[in-house]
Amino acid sequence: MEDGKRVVTVSALQFSCTDDVSTNVATAERLVRAACQKGANIILIQELFEGYYFCQAQREDFFKRAKPYKGHPTILRMQKLAKELGVVIPVSFFEEANNAHYNSVAVIDADGTDLGLYRKSHIPDGPGYQEKFYFNPGDTGFKVFQTKFAKVGVAICWDQWFPETARAMVLQGAEILLYPTAIGSEPQDEGLDSRDHWKRVMQGHAGANLVPLIASNRIGKEIIQTEHGKSEIMFYGNSFIAGPTGEIVATADDKEEAVLVAKFDLDQIKYKRYSWGVFRDRRPDLYKVLLTVDGSNPPL
Repeated sequence: MEDGKRVVTVSALQFSCTDDVSTNVATAERLVRAACQKGANIILIQELFEGYYFCQAQREDFFKRAKPYKGHPTILRMQKLAKELGVVIPVSFFEEANNAHYNSVAVIDADGTDLGLYRKSHIPDGPGYQEKFYFNPGDTGFKVFQTKFAKVGVAICWDQWFPETARAMVLQGAEILLYPTAIGSEPQDEGLDSRDHWKRVMQGHAGANLVPLIASNRIGKEIIQTEHGKSEIMFYGNSFIAGPTGEIVATADDKEEAVLVAKFDLDQIKYKRYSWGVFRDRRPDLYKVLLTVDGSNPPL
């Protein structure tokens, strides 16, 4: 609260990863503390920050990186940190659940409480991003978490390309959308640079739903030994915070570590969202085609 207003300060972190868990977790903690010093209440760390983005290769030994949700050491450490600083921290991790595996986020509230789990719904499969080898499709559905400061919707990387994801979270009351990410160059095409496309798509989600949006991406070159030789991705960073009309209010570059912050009056945004009418004028009765794969034979 700020002078009777429901004002929240959000932060996106950006850093290069080593392939050592303790080093990366220490970096994340250092930057969370820096964000807190800047006044941040909700702090987003990038996707799978414990190590290299291992999905460049299909390797059996990389399943050793997965750990169960309950008792996960990085989550427990971030719970202590969140409680100490009084901040909200979504924590991305590679989850082992019996014989299933997920690309997951645990949302930690400002008192250190674990509010629950989201499992990535859309799983990509392409050169350099071979996630279907490792991850089952998420089974949690799209979720919204009531934190101390705001209702937040959290989705993960490839989820960010789907407008249905953003709309589903905002329909459930999300006031802020959070997207931890790992995206960069395309190993099969050196000339393909998706960074501007990537940003514009999410700016559209923010503007279409009239909510702030935070995207946190990694930087740096990562080389992974694959079954066909070495694969290399240069992660392009460009982490950003967008406002409720899709405007970018803070952005990082493609090379430097960053702690971005931005402040939003959630009540002011809420009334703007109400008055704009995009939720008043929705026609769910006409959207049954969205329940189909090919646009034909929608359910009655």
